[in-house]
Amino acid sequence: MVTELPAWAVRLRAERRSRFWSQKDMARRLVEAADDDVRARLPSRESIVRRIKAYEAGHNQPDDPYRLLYARAFDLTEDELFEHSPGNLGCDGDDEWDALELARRAAATEVGQETLERLELAVDDLAVAYAGTPPRELLTRVRRHLYYVSQLLDSKKTLTEHRRLLVAGGWLSLLAATCLIDLRWFPAAAARLRTAAQLAKETEHREIAAWCLETEAWQVLTEGDFGRALTLAQAAQRVAPGGSSAYIQATAQEGRAWARLGEARETHETLNRVMRLVAPLHVPDRPEHHYRYDPAKSDAYIATTLCWLGDPSAEPYSRGVLARLESTTDGPPRPRRAVAARLDLALALLAADQPDEAGHLALTAMTSGLLVPSNYWRAAEVVGGMETMRAPETAELREAYRELCAPAAQPS
Repeated sequence: MVTELPAWAVRLRAERRSRFWSQKDMARRLVEAADDDVRARLPSRESIVRRIKAYEAGHNQPDDPYRLLYARAFDLTEDELFEHSPGNLGCDGDDEWDALELARRAAATEVGQETLERLELAVDDLAVAYAGTPPRELLTRVRRHLYYVSQLLDSKKTLTEHRRLLVAGGWLSLLAATCLIDLRWFPAAAARLRTAAQLAKETEHREIAAWCLETEAWQVLTEGDFGRALTLAQAAQRVAPGGSSAYIQATAQEGRAWARLGEARETHETLNRVMRLVAPLHVPDRPEHHYRYDPAKSDAYIATTLCWLGDPSAEPYSRGVLARLESTTDGPPRPRRAVAARLDLALALLAADQPDEAGHLALTAMTSGLLVPSNYWRAAEVVGGMETMRAPETAELREAYRELCAPAAQPS
């Protein structure tokens, strides 16, 4: 007779495997999550591994301090790990995972070509959804697919199929990290980035490896570490295949770092490189795909860079970019990019001594419901500029910032 595992045991194993950690890795993470006084009382790593095996087999539920250490290692709450069922990995009405699993079981017990193709299409769909889906919601969907990939790794498969699974896991880990950075949950984002980089190394996938570096460059840029952002963006270019989307994006990120450092000559040189790289590109069939470069994305990055540099061309360029993002002349509207473009234009207008329109644009962006936490600091720059100019709209803008753009809460 087969006994069904408790929900918490399934969840512990699912969370570990979705991060591609072995049980020995899990033991190390639990030790690292402990405070000094707790760490001194923990048994040997071998004993902790035996505990992990017992927990995941459902023999006994973790007690103190292991409940807390698990929660810290996974960056979740104890309730999420031990009270909720694995079914809550998905969001209400989200049948993507179930559809994938049903197709696999209908075909065979092995992974199979059809299952992999469906999974790869699902990964692309999630990358497309990034442009218009709230990061919390998308993160839930991505986590569920990572759990599914971890399950498939135990199925019968060829070496080629195994590599394709790891590549899918790499893209999903990268996308999860991007959502977590949007939410400003940096420790969890760093863990996901490490997993994506590990899988890129194992599969020799230079594109994923480069995106990992570029994504970290973007994160530290939003934190104000412009020198490190520059170093990471240049490293991403060295790793990326020449002319790839990751290469172009890393080049554009380098330009933004130079602008924040106030280096006009280097900024313009980098922007010229971006424009030469983008010139031969056509609009892709799915331009909203987060990991496929398109000309509209280039325009948006150039506008941001010129605004940060304080270039006189920033205002007209930003107006043109915003108009294109809100139209359908070169693909579908990009509402989230349009919100960022409004903040760019607001900064350019402040530089041109036009605080009235700048305040209106910033208020529209902050009340749109589309501004993600990783862009709150850009809104704060506009508010600070309005305060410096003593504009009459400053009080309303400051209040909107406090209400809508307060620091993102940690996951609960």
